[in-house]
Amino acid sequence: MISVSPSLISPNIPTHSQSSNKPVKLGIMASGSGSNFEAVAQAIENGQLNAEIKVLIYNNPDAYAAVRADKRNIAAVLINHRDYKHREELDKQIVQTLCQHDVEWVIMAGWMRLVTQELIDAFPQKIINIHPSLLPSFKGVKAIEQAIKAQVKITGCTVHLVSLEMDSGKILMQAAVAVLPDDTPDTLHTRIQIQEHRILPAAIALAVNSEQ
Repeated sequence: MISVSPSLISPNIPTHSQSSNKPVKLGIMASGSGSNFEAVAQAIENGQLNAEIKVLIYNNPDAYAAVRADKRNIAAVLINHRDYKHREELDKQIVQTLCQHDVEWVIMAGWMRLVTQELIDAFPQKIINIHPSLLPSFKGVKAIEQAIKAQVKITGCTVHLVSLEMDSGKILMQAAVAVLPDDTPDTLHTRIQIQEHRILPAAIALAVNSEQ
């Protein structure tokens, strides 16, 4: 590791494979456990996604995502947001690191920081985010808690292209999850994550296909 200072949809999503034989080069950004990083890596290993993870960038020193990357011999780079006074400075370092690893597409898989124009301009329409709600509902932090508080019957997750406005941008794929009467944030989060792990690799392939 390197330091720089009950679902409502079908359980099977068709495999989307890119038209080109050349694997797309991914840079993944994560802040926590890295379960979505693991899902993408597993989809690559299973032949469901024609891609290569060039680098994992993580911003919390204790993020388990870095351990997952290390186990797979994938470069893991710590870029701690606390070391930067301005978000633009953080994103400049992120862009530099992504470019050093020859990244083509950026995947925000549980990245808990707002992006700036620095990152968006460096990878226009090639940054993908996954969010634990059916956007445009429940943007921002604590989306699952927001859904429970609103007493909705259905929530889920969304994969979308990143724009400057938080949790906006073109929606690529969504999955719906029922909210049960006795759900807590933890129980609902567990079921939503199952769907996140399914749709994120498929949405990446879908987005890459549309660019080819």
